[in-house]
Amino acid sequence: MTYKGYLIDLDGTIYRGKERIPAGEAFVRQLQEREIPHLFVTNNTTRTPETVQALLRDQCELEVDVAQIYTASLATVDYMNELGKAKTVYVIGEEGLKSAVAEAGYVENTENPAYVVVGLDWQVTYEKLVTATLAIQKGATFIGTNPDLNIPTERGLLPGAGSLIALLEAATRVEPIIIGKPQAIIMDKALERLGIDKSEALVVGDNYLTDIRAGLDNGIDSLLVLTGFTNREDLAHLTPKPTHIRESLAEWSLDEN
Repeated sequence: MTYKGYLIDLDGTIYRGKERIPAGEAFVRQLQEREIPHLFVTNNTTRTPETVQALLRDQCELEVDVAQIYTASLATVDYMNELGKAKTVYVIGEEGLKSAVAEAGYVENTENPAYVVVGLDWQVTYEKLVTATLAIQKGATFIGTNPDLNIPTERGLLPGAGSLIALLEAATRVEPIIIGKPQAIIMDKALERLGIDKSEALVVGDNYLTDIRAGLDNGIDSLLVLTGFTNREDLAHLTPKPTHIRESLAEWSLDEN
């Protein structure tokens, strides 16, 4: 079969922190030249879609439409809107998450919010964690934007949102609702935006635990590239296996599916 659309990760796939991944850039240009539908699906909530768009332009020399960027922040807002609870929230996170939540009409409440939403926060403090813990104990719906325990950067693997979420889960003994990859919530919404069926799509990413499991767990073919989180030494222990494995996107041909 020929894949009719691609769901593409960013961190570790198209770039690695401030490092460029030329094979990823070339792959995107091929998709653009052949007008193959694609959506960048990222668990990163620190950046707005506009910031990601600018990063792709300035760092990777890629011109993409902002509508092609679907973040875990946007998926979180879509999920909260579907639940339909009061629009009060306490957010631990960066601008990418906070702005998406605010633009959707949610108001911050530190005492008794309907939701506690937790993403990666570069300035996280003990007091922020205390506020979130107490709100969850009072009954706020506990939402984790994504389960990534680490994020790949030029410095190495740093703590991710999943590490903060795990801390709050331990403190509250409340299991969070996880939005981002590999959960169905973000994948179903991404496919809706792309306008294709899961049987026609390919998930592309560097992280077996998030990107590839997003495909495996949701009936979507997957392509693992060894340019980020998951490395060749990990392959022997991966079960089940991705549909495809490549050292980088330079080894992937759009005609070989």
